[in-house]
Amino acid sequence: MKISINWLKQYVPINIPPTELADKLTMAGLEVEGITEKFQYLDSVVVGKIIEVHPHPNADKLSLCKVSIGEQTITVVCGAPNAKAGMKIPCALPGAVLSGGLAVKKNTIRGESSEGMLCSESDLELGLDKSGLMVLSEELTEGVSINTALNLSDTAFEIGLTPNRPDCLSFIGIAREVATMVNQPIKLPEINLPQTSGRIDDFTSVTIENPELCPRYAARLITDITVAPSPFWLQDRLLSIGLKPVNNIVDITNFVMMELGQPLHAFDFDRLAENRIVVRTARDKEVFTTLDDKERRLTENTLMICDGERPVAVAGVMGGVNSEIEENTTRVLLESAYFNPISIRKTAKHLTLNSDASHRFERGVDPEGTVVALNRAAQLIAEIGNGNLIGGVIDEHPSPPFAKSISLSVTKTNKHLGTDLNQPEIAAYLKSVEFNVKITDEDTLAVLPPTFRVDVSRPEDLMEEVARLWGYNNIKTTFPKISGVTNLPNQSIEIKNQIIDMMAGYGFSESISYSFIGKDACDRLRLPENDERRRMLDILNPISEDMAVMRTSLIPGLLETMHRNLSHQIKNLKIFELGKIFISNGQAQQPTETEMLAGLWTGTRFNMTWHSKPVSCDFYDLKGVLEDFFHYFGMDRVSFSKMGDELCSYTKAGHTAQILLDGNPFGLIGEIDATVLNNFNIKQPAFIFELNINTFISNLPETKMFVPIPKFPFTDRDITLIVDNHVQAGDIIEKVKFFEEKLMEDICVLDVYSGKPIPAGKKSISLRIIYRSFTETLSDQHVNLVHQQLTDRIIQKFNATLPV
Repeated sequence: MKISINWLKQYVPINIPPTELADKLTMAGLEVEGITEKFQYLDSVVVGKIIEVHPHPNADKLSLCKVSIGEQTITVVCGAPNAKAGMKIPCALPGAVLSGGLAVKKNTIRGESSEGMLCSESDLELGLDKSGLMVLSEELTEGVSINTALNLSDTAFEIGLTPNRPDCLSFIGIAREVATMVNQPIKLPEINLPQTSGRIDDFTSVTIENPELCPRYAARLITDITVAPSPFWLQDRLLSIGLKPVNNIVDITNFVMMELGQPLHAFDFDRLAENRIVVRTARDKEVFTTLDDKERRLTENTLMICDGERPVAVAGVMGGVNSEIEENTTRVLLESAYFNPISIRKTAKHLTLNSDASHRFERGVDPEGTVVALNRAAQLIAEIGNGNLIGGVIDEHPSPPFAKSISLSVTKTNKHLGTDLNQPEIAAYLKSVEFNVKITDEDTLAVLPPTFRVDVSRPEDLMEEVARLWGYNNIKTTFPKISGVTNLPNQSIEIKNQIIDMMAGYGFSESISYSFIGKDACDRLRLPENDERRRMLDILNPISEDMAVMRTSLIPGLLETMHRNLSHQIKNLKIFELGKIFISNGQAQQPTETEMLAGLWTGTRFNMTWHSKPVSCDFYDLKGVLEDFFHYFGMDRVSFSKMGDELCSYTKAGHTAQILLDGNPFGLIGEIDATVLNNFNIKQPAFIFELNINTFISNLPETKMFVPIPKFPFTDRDITLIVDNHVQAGDIIEKVKFFEEKLMEDICVLDVYSGKPIPAGKKSISLRIIYRSFTETLSDQHVNLVHQQLTDRIIQKFNATLPV
């Protein structure tokens, strides 16, 4: 909200500099976000004295003026009829920017040089007279800026208000706060209604059909008015806070709204059918044209102000073109009401129509301020519009609210705030902002908030008021007592950080996606109907259909990220996500949360360079990452095993492996099925893995065993076996390790081959076995013997043969 200090001074004397006042307001919770000087645009306008006036040689209505501006004399081309030698006038120098954005610069007008501009009151926004030059006092010094010469100064504050302080959306509200800061009384505007005639009940009536949405509606009638431009003082007040003057009637309603915080609306009484008001909700899909000439489609929950036949205003938001004030308007029905804040908020949001009125109504206005603002506006309209005020006021108030006091404990207040204030001090602070305070006992106060403080309803609100008024800066800084006993860092957090660091080291970028996914995610992943991941927890108020349920897998998020990158021509991608999935146990219960790690690799194995050809990544590239990952964490009990085709839902059958821990699956790795890729609009192969991190962390070895560096050399032997197609190389390796041959240090796969000359239904698996002794150098004879024994055991266990 923007406020003018000069306007504010009409209600409270201010005896401190604007910067100090801004600091006090900010510390009281009314943050001053900006400070501007209203008359700063007049810095380049100085007092000038016309020395000579000559006719313009090339224009009948222009004259050439020699103007003294102190130390120099300039020539200005002027068209004002009252320009004459000896008069002092305001002279705008090149660089000045006047009303309407007019930039003054040195110019040539009809062949004659003009080095400035002689100004009228209207040019300088110091009055409405635009018929001639503004005449200044002979006592003013030439060359002095108009600001200094006329003592023009008005500082404007831009105040950022929080939604809980609607009482400060007015000059009177700000004045109440300032009055406590400068210890001065507040001066409310005097309301002296002129002599009235007739009774309003004989002219009109008000019917409220929805009192829950409109608890109070007041109206007055003014006749025989004249619609005209507002006087300068009224226009100046509105312009000082950025409001554009319209006409005297509309300007008065805006002025009173800014002064008292109560939005008003003026209807052309003669354009109201049956000359009456009905407050009701709209008919569903009813169309109404607002003052901005836009058609609005209404709902049955929209509160409307209607006449005897049709809507004439959206209640609390904006009036309609069918009842607006026009130049020939002579009778005005003035509205002042209190509307349900929630209703106005919903209406403004539905219509995407925010106004100064809705901004106040949706936060809550003073329900007892309706008639006061109504009388203030009626007085001004009668005075400025030369109108006749009809006697009486319509004030429909079906259910007046019951004022309830709040019990405030002095002891609890001091405990919560860290203060040491006594009962009289707390009472004095609250009374300074018009709270009604009574002492109940030596520790308790009964406090009745004023009706304009709609934000105060509980003891904590009163405590905040005390802290605010006493001064937040006066509250001493204290520190909580910290125990000397400290806990060890959470192991789980440390391990997760290590996981993130490891994945980054493998060249993967971390992806962080929403925990919400679309309901169709399971269908897009082709999950079986009995898969527990189909137990999704619905979001009560989803942002969109794509975020309607809690995620039960990290894979949809990675695939969406991949699709987004591919659409930006990023085709080589290595990403991972560490986060929770949520398996529903029913809408009324907490879901089962499981920490998961998922990764995705697509594109080439290495970044493209000039000295190598691009090679696409494959299953084994990603498997190698996981093998090194498990080796780093000492998880030597992890193995990989082919996943059955019937278990592959979103991965490609025959290209997927289970990740086992002690024979129990806790993850998978494989290529994404082409159908699933198509469901996510992806046309490029991708490989993924998933790990249950809860299981992973709970099975990490607590200690790491030290093994000395071998002193003796190793030797290796290769073996090629012909086995059935269903035999997996991983099973052979695991079984060889199970044999626990002491000299065997490691075993790995060299090659897998099927086809001629290998018999049908068979395949060839070549293995390399590393042998080493920690006590001696092995001889070939010894190694050959051990290798032969190991080969025989493998052949027997897997019904294998050696190639011929």
